[in-house]
Amino acid sequence: MQRFAELLERLLHSPQRTAKRALLSAYLRSTPDPDRGWALAALLGTLRLPHAKPALVRALAVTRTDPVLFAWSYDYVGDLAETVALLWPEGERRASPPPLAEVVDRLTRTPKAELPAVLGELLDRLDATGRWALLKLLTGAPRVGVSVGLVREVLAELGAVDPVRIEELWHAQAPPYEALFAWLEGKGPQPGTEEALAFRPFMLAHPLEPEDHPAIADTLDAWAVEWKWDGIRAQLAISPKGVRLYARSGEEITAGFPDLVQTVHALDLRAVLDGELVVVRAGTIGSFNDLQQRLNRKQISPRLLADYPVGLLVYDLLAEDEVDLRPLPFVDRRARLDALLARFSCPRLLPSPLLSAHSLAELEALRRAPPHPAIEGLVLKHKASPYRAGRIKGLWWKWKRDPFTADLVLLYAQRGHGKRSSFYSDYTFGAWREGPQGLELVPVAKAYSGYTDEELVRLDRWIRAHTIARFGPVRAVEPVLVFEIGFEGIQRSTRHKSGIALRFPRVLRIRWDKPAAEADRLDALEALLEARERAAV
Repeated sequence: MQRFAELLERLLHSPQRTAKRALLSAYLRSTPDPDRGWALAALLGTLRLPHAKPALVRALAVTRTDPVLFAWSYDYVGDLAETVALLWPEGERRASPPPLAEVVDRLTRTPKAELPAVLGELLDRLDATGRWALLKLLTGAPRVGVSVGLVREVLAELGAVDPVRIEELWHAQAPPYEALFAWLEGKGPQPGTEEALAFRPFMLAHPLEPEDHPAIADTLDAWAVEWKWDGIRAQLAISPKGVRLYARSGEEITAGFPDLVQTVHALDLRAVLDGELVVVRAGTIGSFNDLQQRLNRKQISPRLLADYPVGLLVYDLLAEDEVDLRPLPFVDRRARLDALLARFSCPRLLPSPLLSAHSLAELEALRRAPPHPAIEGLVLKHKASPYRAGRIKGLWWKWKRDPFTADLVLLYAQRGHGKRSSFYSDYTFGAWREGPQGLELVPVAKAYSGYTDEELVRLDRWIRAHTIARFGPVRAVEPVLVFEIGFEGIQRSTRHKSGIALRFPRVLRIRWDKPAAEADRLDALEALLEARERAAV
């Protein structure tokens, strides 16, 4: 546990990706099983400790520290794990620090009623850094800048194998990954996976920048053009042995979409399809808000299935009859895809239409005025491109429409995570509306990106100086600072007081010069929403 704690601390204070990679590689090479596997699961947020909740940690901390001091400290620090780790009384340690595997085993097997005592004993055996790491395990991913992609790169280096092969195998592995490590170190066979239903790493499009426009204009005949749909990128693997649906990360999401799975399983189809998961009603594509009703659901009711039926807008055919088609040119794969979909004529499998444009100006017109609010822009695919994992510049381009913008007022701020844990970097913004007492601000968006490090320092200083109230880790500020917020879409939401939610909001600029009274009204956002709803009919 102590070695894992040291790894976490060093990762937190090493912002460079190469440094994180070196630290993780050294840890995995020098740490035995199963500790290193549990460490990976903890870093990626896939370690499940069912009874360990933040409320339990807070309640336990109050029994070992002064409650008022704890409340003040937590309010100031803003991070539960750090607060408890620093305030926990240092006693005489009667036992050595526990291995990570022991911690995971005890916290997993201990009944809920006995968990406070076990957790207290484990905390007593650790120093402040070890306690912080243990509490990070309990309260979620440590947020030290380690991504699944970085882990796969390190594992590929460990075993001297292609990172794409790691990505294909990863979805079928479970913590603590002992079979995977044995294979990588030449001590065991390759972990088994059903090849026909295996995950294939996605090919991704690179953003099209203005400097790339001349090259596209000069070779327009070499490009296939499609809409960029606003859904969830998904991969559907179908064989007589079953059906699997994967998200872009490689996570299997089959259980969440039984209507799609059951429909395609009834087909005599052996294929792997790449596409966009969307709501489809009688051939009409729904909004992203419609799709959100189906996401992250543990239980899928018959009413949800009826009201929000899902389908796949299919982009590509990666395999057919267990033959890998990824090396073929896009035009050949697309021709085979069109023939396959025509042969089966399944209402839940729809081809994403190919578009026609004879000039860059025509493409620009399509991008700026798509015919459906569920379209984000265009995707350009070189007709000769094979299907290659990752974001390969020059083969596929995405050309998104210009973002919507609104001038909104900063209402609340909260500390961030990782290297931003000392700064107020997560913001809530509001728009004006008519209330019982006249104009009032109502929250419409949260954002935590789009500003520079220098702007963050200035904003943090401003927030501390203009705080008017505190609610736990959240500060309410004087409603006088305006931000220009960009967003990709807008939808209705019963969870928000304003009745709307903005999709992918981010800071475009800080309007230090603009009076808050001139910020946008909720009426303007509602008018935009109504216009998009009319366009979808």
